[in-house]
Amino acid sequence: MQPSTASNPLDILIVGAGFSGMYLLHRLRNLRFNVRVVEAAPDVGGTWWHNRYPGLRCDVESLEYQYSWSPELRREWRWSERFSAQPEILAYAKFVADKLDLRRDIQFNARVERAVWNDDTHTWSVSLSDGSSATARHVVFATGALATPRMPDIPGVENYKGRIVHTGEWPMDGVDFTGISVGLIGTGSSGLQVAPQIAKQAKKLHIFQRSPAYSIPARNRALSEEDYTRFFDNIDEFDSLAMAQKGGIVVANPTLGVQDVSPEERERMLGERWADGGAFTFLSTFKDVQMNETSNQLVADFVRERIRETVADPALAEKLCPKYLIATRRTCVDIGYYEMFNRDNVELVDVSENKISAFTEAGVRLASGREYALDAIVLATGYDAMTGALLAVDVVGRDGLTAKTAWENGPRNLLGLMIAGFPNMFTVTGPGSPSVLANVIRAIEHHVDWLSNCFDYLRRENIACIEADEHAQDAWVQHVNQLADRTLFPRTPSWYIGADIPGKPKVFMPYAGGEHADRVAQNGYEGFRLTREKSVASA
Repeated sequence: MQPSTASNPLDILIVGAGFSGMYLLHRLRNLRFNVRVVEAAPDVGGTWWHNRYPGLRCDVESLEYQYSWSPELRREWRWSERFSAQPEILAYAKFVADKLDLRRDIQFNARVERAVWNDDTHTWSVSLSDGSSATARHVVFATGALATPRMPDIPGVENYKGRIVHTGEWPMDGVDFTGISVGLIGTGSSGLQVAPQIAKQAKKLHIFQRSPAYSIPARNRALSEEDYTRFFDNIDEFDSLAMAQKGGIVVANPTLGVQDVSPEERERMLGERWADGGAFTFLSTFKDVQMNETSNQLVADFVRERIRETVADPALAEKLCPKYLIATRRTCVDIGYYEMFNRDNVELVDVSENKISAFTEAGVRLASGREYALDAIVLATGYDAMTGALLAVDVVGRDGLTAKTAWENGPRNLLGLMIAGFPNMFTVTGPGSPSVLANVIRAIEHHVDWLSNCFDYLRRENIACIEADEHAQDAWVQHVNQLADRTLFPRTPSWYIGADIPGKPKVFMPYAGGEHADRVAQNGYEGFRLTREKSVASA
């Protein structure tokens, strides 16, 4: 890679070599841009490199969780299971990097620490953790929505003498829990996936639960040649169906509301989807689960009954039954989570009221004074979602405006792509876009295609600077909030609204609507200010 300087800047610097950064690099190289990727890890994969805890799987089916833009990649790669595990997804990312020869333009083991906008030269000056620097006309943060692990707000962690590990920072050589007492803090998606794996090894597993989560069985299985034959024989219909859905997931478009059918028919329809497995499949049975509270409660009741049927101890089953509205937090997909509670070596510790007050030398202490001695503690406490990765960088835009200041009351941007006051800087699947409410691979492809076309347009039109108009940004934020308020999402505290991070502004961050960005581009990048060398055209 050639060094970039103020007099010879890169066209685009991409931060992150996950699925968005890799595809964007490929697209921009084909358009003959001078582009480089900076990645903190020693290889590609993004979140699938950094996250490697046992049991980790994607909740999107494997045949959908892959690039759709390349027929060659699709036909050459073979997934082994319906819901693939982390090692296989990481292997897929490496396979793509090999096939497209991406690594030669990726600077590994370097983290972007600071990025400063220069208004005179229309460039970004970027400082890296390895002491190097770069200058670029455009910067794209492809850093992912779930990239910054969150530590629990519990004092005294430095006092604990045992081994402590976060699911988002799992050691590459793994952790052996054989014959020891383990505490698991957190029962979101990471906790539900890792717990059954720990239970197979540990002498005793104590699961500290503040709030139970809804989880749908994966019904995972090996993929057969018949699966692949059916997939390729119907691939055009498959892609069309995915693109017709707001979430980019191949599910039948529901036409009935929960209350449009009899109780017997509702049980039959939900039962079929439950038996089929997968959260997206189950939640698409009816069209109004996220819109109508009564309909939502009926579906939630169905799930709670399945939990009661699975867990042998009735009192324990009730503690595992969520009380909040289903699908207003990320609905989990599990393999044997509820069944695990029938094991003698698993204990659920309800900390909804009797909270963990502190870490001790030997384990944890509850508010009641009861202490648990633990040889190891696993933190499945999630991430600083959506905003954490960007705000971890000291980003300074026009007139000294920092990203932290711009987002001090919650993330504000235009289309999930650009922040007013930060010219020539973009985010991929950021707040204000469908992002975590969708099949993120499809969302990534759409944003990358949009960005690639945008960069090509700017070059053709000799435009030096593009920036989100503040009034257009205000209108977009208002639109995102209005759509969210039509749903049940804001009714439940979740990481979608930053409720899991003390002091984080409580704003619903994803976009709960369909795609909008293409129309903006077709209208001459309406809502963006486009600046040529000596003139300004406001779109």
